[in-house]
Amino acid sequence: MSETFLGLPTTAPRGVGALRGEHSFPVAARVALGDSQLRHNLAHATGTIRAKRARVVGEVDDWEQLRVAGEAIKTATMARLDEHLVALEAAVVARGGVVHWARDANEANRIVTDIVLATGETEVVKVKSIATQEIGLNEALAESGIAAYETDLAELIVQLGDDWPSHILVPAIHRNRSEIREIFLREMVGVDPDLTDDPTALAEAARRHLRAKFLSAKVAVSGANFAIAETGTTMVVESEGNGRMCLTLPETLITVMGIEKLLPSWRDLEVFLQLLPRSSTGERMNPYTSMWTGVTPGDGPQAFHLVLLDNGRTNVLADAVGRSALHCIRCSACLNVCPVYERTGGHSYGSVYPGPIGAVLSPQLTGVEDNASLPYASSLCGACFDVCPVRIDIPSLLVDLRRRHVEAVADDSRVPSAESVTMAAAAWAMGDARRWRLAGRAGRLGRLLSRRRGRISSLPPPLSGWTGSRDLPAPPAETFRDWWTRTRGDGGGRQDTGGSDGTGGSP
Repeated sequence: MSETFLGLPTTAPRGVGALRGEHSFPVAARVALGDSQLRHNLAHATGTIRAKRARVVGEVDDWEQLRVAGEAIKTATMARLDEHLVALEAAVVARGGVVHWARDANEANRIVTDIVLATGETEVVKVKSIATQEIGLNEALAESGIAAYETDLAELIVQLGDDWPSHILVPAIHRNRSEIREIFLREMVGVDPDLTDDPTALAEAARRHLRAKFLSAKVAVSGANFAIAETGTTMVVESEGNGRMCLTLPETLITVMGIEKLLPSWRDLEVFLQLLPRSSTGERMNPYTSMWTGVTPGDGPQAFHLVLLDNGRTNVLADAVGRSALHCIRCSACLNVCPVYERTGGHSYGSVYPGPIGAVLSPQLTGVEDNASLPYASSLCGACFDVCPVRIDIPSLLVDLRRRHVEAVADDSRVPSAESVTMAAAAWAMGDARRWRLAGRAGRLGRLLSRRRGRISSLPPPLSGWTGSRDLPAPPAETFRDWWTRTRGDGGGRQDTGGSDGTGGSP
């Protein structure tokens, strides 16, 4: 299928789905589940964030109305995204900025690298940006002899530890204080050898380490939480102040922004500046909200470059079902409530976008078959939809992506899989009331496999795919239909309606 970016041909997106190497979610998750320290770190951190969010959301009487408003604004914006992007470009240029259009990761990296090289600098400071992680910007800069220094505390921990982010909001959520102390002692030049794992001491060590970089850096790279089309204003919200240092001190500022981060008007911010901090950090407002509009002589960076990144987003936009994934404002609320993420962590997803939103966004950005296991990395409990500030129906998107994967496998395979044979047999049995009734009675033979334990722990292939990870309840000794007949008779004549015998369907 031809891929386009506002009518221009593009190459396939890179940097989203295979950043941790070739592996599937089930394999990586099994390894993570064996790490008890990781599970403890995740459970403690996500539990704390969930509790904070619940408290501040509970204070807002019209929270659900805010969610509906956020969803409506995002839906309307995506419907006219091309127009709003052109308006944004015009507004930025009118205020002294330069706008670059990047079709994919390679083009975005080349644009940023060329800008930095043109300044003659070999170092940049960075504001936390998941978009630059998506395209692998740090690695691309390094190949050209440019050192990129992360200034967000969690990103600094990850960078010094030669690690990879595992959470959208808290990239080092998989690390505890003792582990962070060891990283600082090992990698941070000039650190106090008597450094403790007290959070205040760790933050002070990071502050001292970064201060020289803030004061000497001539070029900064940032992402953007939002951009306003009508004024050309770009915005970053954060909690530490490192972003403010990067956005004001350097002479050149380069912002890499996914095209979906756009909002049409200034008034739209009143909704999102209530939704985002409560959903992400559990705060009523972000401690630091930095906004800049182009270039202001004598104040802040004197050269501003905005790189608008596609990297597969227009393909998602063209999907009537999946495009709502682009509404995401990267709050990470869905990660903090997901029982799968809490037990496996972000690295298992093999993408910079972990958790429920990553399970729908990464496959769409790269192609479903490049991340075929991610749509199955969910229990479909629906908790992610309940907390999403813009009401993205992640469970429905996951089901749709599973459907696409099944259909793609069926189209490519001449030999039916064990799963497809099983499903076809189930459909045949459920298609006729008499066959379904007989199947229910035959299912009682499964009690022989449960012995006296009341559960089945082992089945032969292909059913072993189920019992390899969970027990199967033993079938009941009597179907509902047989119980009804035995206790109440036919009730004046029974009609087969196709109801389920074993699950309480209509008699």
